[in-house]
Amino acid sequence: MKRNILILGFVFLAIIAVVVMNQTNKQGTQQGATLGTAQGDVQLPESPVKGAMAPRFELASLDGAEQYQVGGERDKLLIINFWAAWCGPCEEEAPDLVDIYNEHQGQLDIYAVNATNYDKLREAKDFVKEQGFEFPVLTDAKGTAGDLYKVFSYPTSFIVNREGIVVERIEGIISRKQWEKYLDNALAS
Repeated sequence: MKRNILILGFVFLAIIAVVVMNQTNKQGTQQGATLGTAQGDVQLPESPVKGAMAPRFELASLDGAEQYQVGGERDKLLIINFWAAWCGPCEEEAPDLVDIYNEHQGQLDIYAVNATNYDKLREAKDFVKEQGFEFPVLTDAKGTAGDLYKVFSYPTSFIVNREGIVVERIEGIISRKQWEKYLDNALAS
């Protein structure tokens, strides 16, 4: 008898845990933005996947002088590039990002988000200087932006359109030709 009551108690606690977890997950995915369309308003969840609203964050610039925000509508297309100074593929990709910025800066912004929680600030500053980054370089000292965007390897980039929607997630390096294809598609929409 005691054993049956104990088992029922565990089952009851398990059901409560499942209900609480489902409610928490539902609330987490309901955060986002409303996108107005010809058919009406559409609620998009914030998520780092293609077709979802870009998760919101605010980070300081490398020199600490400015704060930059991501999330919501923008005047220009945005590339968010997560990188680290010790990352060989990041170094290989850097000249393409510089060229893309120089060629398209009237139409897009690039935010280079340094994985400062895994990097050394001095090395990041040296990397930026060596590569000639003229676009904003942000420091993710606590890894919060990287966590929001589910970045597990470097480089990882996101193209976000003017409505604040992720239109591409790019893991690793890609050819300049592929970058241009993605950018042409994003700029045309």
